[in-house]
Amino acid sequence: MFYIKNDSLDPRFNLALEEYVVKYLDSEDTFVLLWQNEPSVIIGRFQNTVEEINTEYIEKKGINVVRRITGGGAVYHDLGNLNFSFIEKTDADSIDFRKYNERIVLALEKLGIKAEHNSRNDIAIEGKKFSGNAQFIYKGKVLHHGTILFNSNLEDVQAALRVNADKFTSKGVKSVRSRVTNVSDYLKEKITIEEFKEILLQSLFAPDFPVEYKLREEDLKAIYKLKEEKYDTWEWNYGSSPAFNFRKEQRFPVGKIDLRLDVNKGLINKIKIYGDFFGTENLEELENLILGCKYDRQEIRKKLENVDFTRYFGNINREELLSLFFD
Repeated sequence: MFYIKNDSLDPRFNLALEEYVVKYLDSEDTFVLLWQNEPSVIIGRFQNTVEEINTEYIEKKGINVVRRITGGGAVYHDLGNLNFSFIEKTDADSIDFRKYNERIVLALEKLGIKAEHNSRNDIAIEGKKFSGNAQFIYKGKVLHHGTILFNSNLEDVQAALRVNADKFTSKGVKSVRSRVTNVSDYLKEKITIEEFKEILLQSLFAPDFPVEYKLREEDLKAIYKLKEEKYDTWEWNYGSSPAFNFRKEQRFPVGKIDLRLDVNKGLINKIKIYGDFFGTENLEELENLILGCKYDRQEIRKKLENVDFTRYFGNINREELLSLFFD
Protein backbone atom coordinates (compact mmCIF):
# COMPACT_ATOMS: atom_id res chain seq x y z
CA MET A 1 0.00 0.00 0.00
CA PHE A 2 1.34 3.42 -1.01
CA TYR A 3 0.56 7.00 -0.08
CA ILE A 4 0.40 9.65 -2.81
CA LYS A 5 1.18 13.00 -1.24
CA ASN A 6 -0.90 15.78 -2.77
CA ASP A 7 -0.70 19.34 -1.45
CA SER A 8 -2.83 20.85 -4.21
CA LEU A 9 -5.96 22.73 -3.10
CA ASP A 10 -7.34 22.94 -6.65
CA PRO A 11 -10.43 20.69 -6.93
CA ARG A 12 -10.00 20.34 -10.68
CA PHE A 13 -6.45 19.03 -10.36
CA ASN A 14 -7.35 16.81 -7.42
CA LEU A 15 -10.23 15.11 -9.22
CA ALA A 16 -8.08 14.70 -12.34
CA LEU A 17 -5.40 13.06 -10.16
CA GLU A 18 -7.88 10.51 -8.82
CA GLU A 19 -9.17 9.68 -12.29
CA TYR A 20 -5.65 9.31 -13.66
CA VAL A 21 -4.59 6.93 -10.88
CA VAL A 22 -7.65 4.69 -11.19
CA LYS A 23 -7.65 4.61 -15.01
CA TYR A 24 -4.07 4.96 -16.13
CA LEU A 25 -1.61 4.17 -13.33
CA ASP A 26 -0.86 0.51 -14.00
CA SER A 27 -0.19 -1.07 -10.65
CA GLU A 28 -1.25 -3.98 -8.47
CA ASP A 29 -0.84 -1.83 -5.37
CA THR A 30 -3.33 0.05 -3.22
CA PHE A 31 -3.00 3.84 -3.24
CA VAL A 32 -4.16 6.16 -0.46
CA LEU A 33 -4.62 9.91 -0.87
CA LEU A 34 -5.46 12.53 1.77
CA TRP A 35 -6.24 15.90 0.24
CA GLN A 36 -8.09 19.17 0.61
CA ASN A 37 -9.91 21.58 -1.68
CA GLU A 38 -10.38 25.30 -1.49
CA PRO A 39 -14.11 26.15 -1.14
CA SER A 40 -15.93 24.02 -3.72
CA VAL A 41 -19.15 22.19 -4.42
CA ILE A 42 -18.38 18.77 -5.88
CA ILE A 43 -21.27 17.48 -7.99
CA GLY A 44 -22.13 13.79 -8.38
CA ARG A 45 -21.61 12.23 -11.81
CA PHE A 46 -25.31 11.88 -12.63
CA GLN A 47 -26.61 15.09 -11.06
CA ASN A 48 -28.09 18.22 -12.57
CA THR A 49 -25.59 20.84 -11.41
CA VAL A 50 -27.93 23.83 -11.28
CA GLU A 51 -30.46 21.82 -9.30
CA GLU A 52 -27.93 21.16 -6.53
CA ILE A 53 -26.32 24.56 -5.96
CA ASN A 54 -27.37 27.93 -4.63
CA THR A 55 -26.16 29.83 -7.69
CA GLU A 56 -26.34 33.30 -6.16
CA TYR A 57 -24.44 32.23 -3.03
CA ILE A 58 -21.84 30.33 -5.08
CA GLU A 59 -21.10 33.36 -7.25
CA LYS A 60 -21.05 35.80 -4.34
CA LYS A 61 -18.56 33.65 -2.38
CA GLY A 62 -16.44 32.62 -5.39
CA ILE A 63 -16.99 28.92 -4.69
CA ASN A 64 -15.78 26.39 -7.30
CA VAL A 65 -18.28 24.00 -8.87
CA VAL A 66 -16.76 20.79 -10.27
CA ARG A 67 -18.26 17.46 -11.32
CA ARG A 68 -16.61 14.19 -10.20
CA ILE A 69 -16.63 10.75 -11.85
CA THR A 70 -18.38 9.00 -8.94
CA GLY A 71 -22.12 8.95 -8.36
CA GLY A 72 -24.03 10.14 -5.31
CA GLY A 73 -24.93 13.60 -4.10
CA ALA A 74 -23.34 17.03 -4.10
CA VAL A 75 -20.94 17.83 -1.25
CA TYR A 76 -19.27 20.99 -0.02
CA HIS A 77 -15.50 21.14 0.53
CA ASP A 78 -13.42 23.80 2.26
CA LEU A 79 -10.10 23.87 4.08
CA GLY A 80 -11.79 22.53 7.20
CA ASN A 81 -12.67 19.36 5.32
CA LEU A 82 -10.29 16.46 4.68
CA ASN A 83 -10.86 14.10 1.76
CA PHE A 84 -9.60 10.53 1.58
CA SER A 85 -9.27 8.19 -1.40
CA PHE A 86 -8.54 4.48 -1.73
CA ILE A 87 -7.67 3.18 -5.20
CA GLU A 88 -6.97 -0.52 -5.69
CA LYS A 89 -7.65 -3.68 -7.66
CA THR A 90 -11.03 -5.29 -7.02
CA ASP A 91 -12.90 -8.45 -7.98
CA ALA A 92 -16.21 -6.82 -7.11
CA ASP A 93 -18.57 -5.51 -9.74
CA SER A 94 -20.83 -3.76 -7.23
CA ILE A 95 -20.49 -0.94 -4.73
CA ASP A 96 -19.23 -1.80 -1.22
CA PHE A 97 -18.91 1.21 1.09
CA ARG A 98 -18.53 -0.53 4.43
CA LYS A 99 -15.12 -2.09 3.64
CA TYR A 100 -13.53 1.35 3.31
CA ASN A 101 -15.64 3.33 5.75
CA GLU A 102 -14.71 0.93 8.56
CA ARG A 103 -11.10 2.09 8.22
CA ILE A 104 -12.19 5.64 9.02
CA VAL A 105 -14.41 4.44 11.88
CA LEU A 106 -11.46 2.55 13.42
CA ALA A 107 -9.15 5.55 13.07
CA LEU A 108 -11.63 7.78 14.91
CA GLU A 109 -12.07 5.13 17.58
CA LYS A 110 -8.39 5.56 18.45
CA LEU A 111 -9.15 9.24 19.07
CA GLY A 112 -11.99 8.34 21.42
CA ILE A 113 -14.77 9.09 18.93
CA LYS A 114 -17.56 6.59 18.36
CA ALA A 115 -18.57 6.82 14.71
CA GLU A 116 -20.70 4.47 12.66
CA HIS A 117 -21.41 3.61 9.05
CA ASN A 118 -25.08 4.34 8.42
CA SER A 119 -27.55 2.69 6.06
CA ARG A 120 -26.55 4.89 3.10
CA ASN A 121 -23.01 5.75 2.14
CA ASP A 122 -22.29 8.04 5.06
CA ILE A 123 -20.41 7.91 8.36
CA ALA A 124 -22.02 9.64 11.33
CA ILE A 125 -21.43 10.60 14.95
CA GLU A 126 -24.51 10.54 17.18
CA GLY A 127 -26.68 10.39 14.08
CA LYS A 128 -25.08 13.44 12.47
CA LYS A 129 -23.24 12.99 9.19
CA PHE A 130 -19.59 14.06 8.93
CA SER A 131 -18.53 11.89 5.98
CA GLY A 132 -20.16 11.26 2.61
CA ASN A 133 -18.68 8.56 0.36
CA ALA A 134 -18.84 7.49 -3.27
CA GLN A 135 -17.28 4.87 -5.55
CA PHE A 136 -16.27 4.33 -9.15
CA ILE A 137 -15.38 0.92 -10.60
CA TYR A 138 -13.28 0.80 -13.76
CA LYS A 139 -11.76 -2.27 -15.45
CA GLY A 140 -11.09 -4.21 -12.27
CA LYS A 141 -10.12 -1.20 -10.16
CA VAL A 142 -12.11 0.75 -7.60
CA LEU A 143 -11.91 4.37 -6.52
CA HIS A 144 -13.50 4.91 -3.11
CA HIS A 145 -13.40 8.46 -1.80
CA GLY A 146 -15.07 10.38 0.98
CA THR A 147 -15.18 13.60 2.93
CA ILE A 148 -14.42 14.22 6.59
CA LEU A 149 -15.89 17.41 8.00
CA PHE A 150 -13.23 18.29 10.56
CA ASN A 151 -13.84 21.96 11.26
CA SER A 152 -15.70 23.12 8.16
CA ASN A 153 -17.85 26.23 8.00
CA LEU A 154 -21.22 24.51 8.44
CA GLU A 155 -23.06 27.66 7.40
CA ASP A 156 -21.41 27.43 3.98
CA VAL A 157 -22.05 23.67 3.87
CA GLN A 158 -25.79 24.33 4.14
CA ALA A 159 -26.03 27.58 2.18
CA ALA A 160 -23.97 26.56 -0.87
CA LEU A 161 -26.11 23.45 -1.43
CA ARG A 162 -29.47 24.98 -0.58
CA VAL A 163 -31.76 25.46 -3.58
CA ASN A 164 -35.47 25.18 -4.21
CA ALA A 165 -35.58 21.93 -6.18
CA ASP A 166 -39.35 22.29 -6.72
CA LYS A 167 -38.53 24.61 -9.63
CA PHE A 168 -36.84 21.76 -11.51
CA THR A 169 -38.08 18.56 -13.10
CA SER A 170 -35.25 16.27 -14.21
CA LYS A 171 -33.90 12.73 -14.16
CA GLY A 172 -30.82 13.86 -12.27
CA VAL A 173 -30.01 12.13 -8.97
CA LYS A 174 -31.20 14.32 -6.08
CA SER A 175 -28.93 14.89 -3.09
CA VAL A 176 -30.23 13.78 0.31
CA ARG A 177 -29.68 16.57 2.83
CA SER A 178 -28.66 15.36 6.29
CA ARG A 179 -27.85 16.90 9.63
CA VAL A 180 -24.09 17.44 9.63
CA THR A 181 -21.38 17.92 12.23
CA ASN A 182 -17.64 18.47 12.58
CA VAL A 183 -15.31 15.79 13.96
CA SER A 184 -13.35 18.40 15.93
CA ASP A 185 -16.39 19.03 18.16
CA TYR A 186 -15.97 15.53 19.63
CA LEU A 187 -12.24 15.56 20.34
CA LYS A 188 -11.18 15.68 23.99
CA GLU A 189 -8.01 17.55 23.05
CA LYS A 190 -8.11 20.09 20.24
CA ILE A 191 -5.78 19.46 17.31
CA THR A 192 -5.29 21.09 13.92
CA ILE A 193 -6.49 19.52 10.69
CA GLU A 194 -2.84 18.91 9.74
CA GLU A 195 -2.31 16.98 12.96
CA PHE A 196 -5.53 15.06 12.32
CA LYS A 197 -4.35 14.25 8.81
CA GLU A 198 -1.10 12.78 10.15
CA ILE A 199 -2.92 10.72 12.80
CA LEU A 200 -5.32 9.37 10.17
CA LEU A 201 -2.48 8.50 7.81
CA GLN A 202 -0.60 6.57 10.50
CA SER A 203 -3.79 4.73 11.46
CA LEU A 204 -4.61 3.72 7.89
CA PHE A 205 -1.15 2.20 7.40
CA ALA A 206 -0.73 0.66 10.88
CA PRO A 207 1.15 -1.39 11.92
CA ASP A 208 3.39 -0.34 9.01
CA PHE A 209 4.66 3.13 8.18
CA PRO A 210 3.29 5.06 5.19
CA VAL A 211 5.38 4.58 2.06
CA GLU A 212 5.17 7.45 -0.42
CA TYR A 213 4.65 6.86 -4.13
CA LYS A 214 6.15 9.73 -6.11
CA LEU A 215 4.38 10.63 -9.32
CA ARG A 216 6.66 10.85 -12.35
CA GLU A 217 6.90 13.92 -14.56
CA GLU A 218 4.93 12.16 -17.29
CA ASP A 219 2.22 11.34 -14.74
CA LEU A 220 1.89 15.00 -13.77
CA LYS A 221 1.78 16.13 -17.40
CA ALA A 222 -1.04 13.68 -18.09
CA ILE A 223 -2.95 14.81 -14.99
CA TYR A 224 -2.71 18.48 -15.96
CA LYS A 225 -3.83 17.60 -19.49
CA LEU A 226 -6.88 15.77 -18.10
CA LYS A 227 -7.62 18.72 -15.84
CA GLU A 228 -7.51 21.20 -18.71
CA GLU A 229 -9.46 19.09 -21.18
CA LYS A 230 -12.14 17.90 -18.75
CA TYR A 231 -12.33 19.35 -15.25
CA ASP A 232 -11.69 22.95 -16.31
CA THR A 233 -14.54 22.88 -18.82
CA TRP A 234 -18.10 24.13 -18.57
CA GLU A 235 -19.13 21.16 -20.73
CA TRP A 236 -18.11 18.67 -18.00
CA ASN A 237 -19.13 20.63 -14.92
CA TYR A 238 -22.48 21.90 -16.22
CA GLY A 239 -23.09 20.60 -19.73
CA SER A 240 -23.00 16.97 -18.59
CA SER A 241 -26.11 17.54 -16.49
CA PRO A 242 -29.21 15.49 -17.38
CA ALA A 243 -31.92 17.26 -19.36
CA PHE A 244 -34.35 19.18 -17.17
CA ASN A 245 -37.38 21.43 -17.20
CA PHE A 246 -37.50 24.62 -15.19
CA ARG A 247 -40.47 26.76 -14.24
CA LYS A 248 -40.68 29.79 -12.01
CA GLU A 249 -43.37 32.39 -11.43
CA GLN A 250 -42.69 35.70 -9.75
CA ARG A 251 -44.79 38.81 -9.20
CA PHE A 252 -43.16 42.15 -9.95
CA PRO A 253 -44.70 45.65 -9.79
CA VAL A 254 -45.36 45.31 -13.55
CA GLY A 255 -47.28 42.05 -13.04
CA LYS A 256 -46.69 38.32 -12.89
CA ILE A 257 -43.97 36.75 -15.07
CA ASP A 258 -44.00 32.97 -15.64
CA LEU A 259 -40.75 31.55 -17.09
CA ARG A 260 -40.49 28.03 -18.52
CA LEU A 261 -37.32 26.42 -19.86
CA ASP A 262 -36.20 23.11 -21.32
CA VAL A 263 -32.46 22.58 -20.88
CA ASN A 264 -30.45 19.77 -22.48
CA LYS A 265 -26.68 19.31 -22.16
CA GLY A 266 -26.60 22.64 -20.35
CA LEU A 267 -28.15 24.56 -23.25
CA ILE A 268 -31.57 26.23 -23.33
CA ASN A 269 -33.43 24.56 -26.21
CA LYS A 270 -36.93 25.80 -25.35
CA ILE A 271 -38.11 28.96 -23.63
CA LYS A 272 -41.55 30.46 -23.08
CA ILE A 273 -42.47 33.54 -21.08
CA TYR A 274 -46.05 34.11 -19.92
CA GLY A 275 -47.66 36.64 -17.61
CA ASP A 276 -50.16 39.43 -17.02
CA PHE A 277 -47.72 42.31 -17.60
CA PHE A 278 -48.15 44.97 -20.32
CA GLY A 279 -45.54 45.11 -23.07
CA THR A 280 -45.42 46.63 -26.54
CA GLU A 281 -43.05 44.17 -28.24
CA ASN A 282 -43.39 40.53 -29.29
CA LEU A 283 -41.84 38.31 -26.61
CA GLU A 284 -40.57 35.89 -29.27
CA GLU A 285 -37.78 38.39 -30.02
CA LEU A 286 -36.56 38.13 -26.44
CA GLU A 287 -37.07 34.35 -26.29
CA ASN A 288 -35.08 33.83 -29.50
CA LEU A 289 -32.25 35.91 -28.06
CA ILE A 290 -31.90 33.45 -25.17
CA LEU A 291 -32.63 30.26 -27.15
CA GLY A 292 -29.52 28.09 -27.49
CA CYS A 293 -27.69 29.96 -24.74
CA LYS A 294 -25.86 28.15 -21.94
CA TYR A 295 -27.91 27.92 -18.74
CA ASP A 296 -25.41 30.15 -16.99
CA ARG A 297 -26.01 33.48 -15.25
CA GLN A 298 -23.09 35.31 -16.88
CA GLU A 299 -23.91 34.00 -20.36
CA ILE A 300 -27.55 35.06 -20.13
CA ARG A 301 -26.56 38.41 -18.62
CA LYS A 302 -24.37 39.07 -21.69
CA LYS A 303 -27.20 38.12 -24.04
CA LEU A 304 -29.50 40.61 -22.31
CA GLU A 305 -26.92 43.38 -22.11
CA ASN A 306 -28.49 45.77 -24.62
CA VAL A 307 -32.15 44.84 -24.20
CA ASP A 308 -34.72 47.53 -23.37
CA PHE A 309 -36.90 45.53 -20.98
CA THR A 310 -39.53 48.25 -20.67
CA ARG A 311 -40.70 47.41 -24.20
CA TYR A 312 -41.42 43.81 -23.20
CA PHE A 313 -42.55 44.04 -19.58
CA GLY A 314 -42.76 47.63 -18.41
CA ASN A 315 -40.57 48.90 -15.58
CA ILE A 316 -38.24 45.95 -14.88
CA ASN A 317 -34.46 45.68 -15.14
CA ARG A 318 -32.05 42.99 -16.26
CA GLU A 319 -31.07 41.77 -12.77
CA GLU A 320 -34.72 41.39 -11.78
CA LEU A 321 -35.36 39.28 -14.86
CA LEU A 322 -32.22 37.21 -14.21
CA SER A 323 -33.57 36.40 -10.75
CA LEU A 324 -36.33 34.45 -12.50
CA PHE A 325 -33.76 32.17 -14.13
CA PHE A 326 -31.61 31.40 -11.10
CA ASP A 327 -32.75 32.70 -7.70
